[in-house]
Amino acid sequence: MTIAQKTRYYSPEEYLEFEVNSELRHEYIDGLIIHKTGETPNHNKIAGNLYVAIHFALKCQPYEVYDTDQRLWIPKRQIHIYPDVMVVQTPLVFAEGRNDTITNPVMIAEVLSKSTKGCDRDEKFAAYRTIASFQEYILIDQYTIHVEQYVKTDNRKWMFLEYENINDTLNLTSIPGQISLADIYEKIDFTNAES
Repeated sequence: MTIAQKTRYYSPEEYLEFEVNSELRHEYIDGLIIHKTGETPNHNKIAGNLYVAIHFALKCQPYEVYDTDQRLWIPKRQIHIYPDVMVVQTPLVFAEGRNDTITNPVMIAEVLSKSTKGCDRDEKFAAYRTIASFQEYILIDQYTIHVEQYVKTDNRKWMFLEYENINDTLNLTSIPGQISLADIYEKIDFTNAES
């Protein structure tokens, strides 16, 4: 006889108390607390390369750039999440009663993995689009040279651009700057990327 386990749902406040006191990182999706697992070296290098390139491009500009440790609150979807790279125009807008959870990104980038690429393209993108300040979404493949760029052109309209050549340049629209794919993929070894 199998005994069914009841799923426990948490309030956003319970999640935040749990997360602040945890040594591990978790995301919160509509009442569920989900452990965020570690990433591959390629994933981390790509996210780091993008963070550095954007940070350098935005020197002396009214923007802040954050990596995977900055929490984002999406109130319309009841989601607390840690994007790989996030750009926020200043002043920062925090979740009510918090000074560690941002709510106003203009650009978000995610590095795709085999287990998350479907969610990154569908559920996450749909959730991010509910944020009024959100204008640009970048998806970067870690297994081959391939970048997808989604740019908001009007209310409920998004333009799609695709890059597959190491000599291509990603022209950012929500923030001032250009980033070459060579910079994004610097020191990335695709030899064992599939395994």
